[in-house]
Amino acid sequence: MVKSMFSGVAGLRLHQQKMDVIGNNIANVNTYGYKSYSTTFQDSMYMNALNSSAGVTTNGGYGGVNASQVGYGVKLGSISANFSQGGASPTDRGLDCMIDGSGFFIVGPMKDGTGTSVVTNKTMASSGLSLSRVGQFYVDSNGYLVDSQRNYVYGYPATKTGNTGKAEDYTVPAPSVTNADNYKLEPLRIPLQSNGKDRYELQSYTISQDGTISGVIVGGDEANKVVSLGKIALASVENPDGLEKTVGFYYRPGDNAGTIVPQATAGGQLGDIKGGYLEMANVDLAKEFSDMITTQRGFQANSKIITVTDEMLQELVNMKR
Repeated sequence: MVKSMFSGVAGLRLHQQKMDVIGNNIANVNTYGYKSYSTTFQDSMYMNALNSSAGVTTNGGYGGVNASQVGYGVKLGSISANFSQGGASPTDRGLDCMIDGSGFFIVGPMKDGTGTSVVTNKTMASSGLSLSRVGQFYVDSNGYLVDSQRNYVYGYPATKTGNTGKAEDYTVPAPSVTNADNYKLEPLRIPLQSNGKDRYELQSYTISQDGTISGVIVGGDEANKVVSLGKIALASVENPDGLEKTVGFYYRPGDNAGTIVPQATAGGQLGDIKGGYLEMANVDLAKEFSDMITTQRGFQANSKIITVTDEMLQELVNMKR
C-alpha cells in the first residue's frame, strides 16, 4: 500500500469529525447559552526519506543536505469552545436572567440537606457543583431557587439585620473579598416570615443588575411589600477553555481550568446580570455554512486521493497479465 492511501483515509476521518462539530453548532443555533465549537487540524508524523547532514568544510569535504520527509496525512489539533458573548433574547419573565460578561452561574444539588454554607473559593473545583450560562430559574415547593433542570442556584442569602420582624429587616450583605472563608455560598431560598416558621408567599419576582432577587409579598399584614431572597453568585474562571461540557448546558471544571472563584457581586469583568433576558447561542450561521462548504470540498479532495491511489494500484497489479 502506498502512503497516499493512509493520508487520504486520515483526511476523510478528520473532515467527517469537523462536519460533526459544524452540525452540532447548527443544531444548537437556538439553544440558550450555547457556545459554538471550532475544529483545527495539524499535520501528522513524518518519515525521513533522506536524513539531513551538515556540510564538511575540510579538504575534500562536501556541502550539507536537507532532510526529505514524507507525511502521513492529518490529525486532530483541537476542538475548542468560543466563549464570546451571545445576544440577549427578551423573555419578559421575572426569574429569567443572563450574564452580560464572562461570569458563570453556580448550580448543583443540595450538598448536606440543610442549606448551610458548603462552598468556598478553595473548594469550588471539588465541590461537585456545576457552572452554567443559562439563567432560567424557578421557585420550587420548598421555596428554593432552582434552574430548569432542578439544580439549586447558589449565592448569598438575605439575612435578618433589624428587629422589627418585618420584611424590611432582610438585607443582602456584601461578602468580603479579603478572606477566602467569606466566599461561602448557599442555595437561595425565600426567607421566613416574622413567626419564624412559615415562608413568605411571593409574586412578581425581579432580578437586579447586581444579581439581587426580590419578590412582592402576597397577603397578610405585609402584602405588597418587597422582600429580598439574596444575591446570585457568579464564578470567574481563569481559563474558560479548560471547562468540560456535560449533559445539558452545564460545565464542570477540568484539570486545566485554573482558579475558579465565586465572586461576591456581579459587575466589572464578570459582567452585569440582565433580568428578563436569556443569552442566545453565539453560533454564526454564515461562518458555519462557509466552513461546511470548505469541509465538504476537503472531504471530496481526500476521497479523490483514495480513488487515484486505487487506480495506481490497479495498474500495478495489471502489469502481470
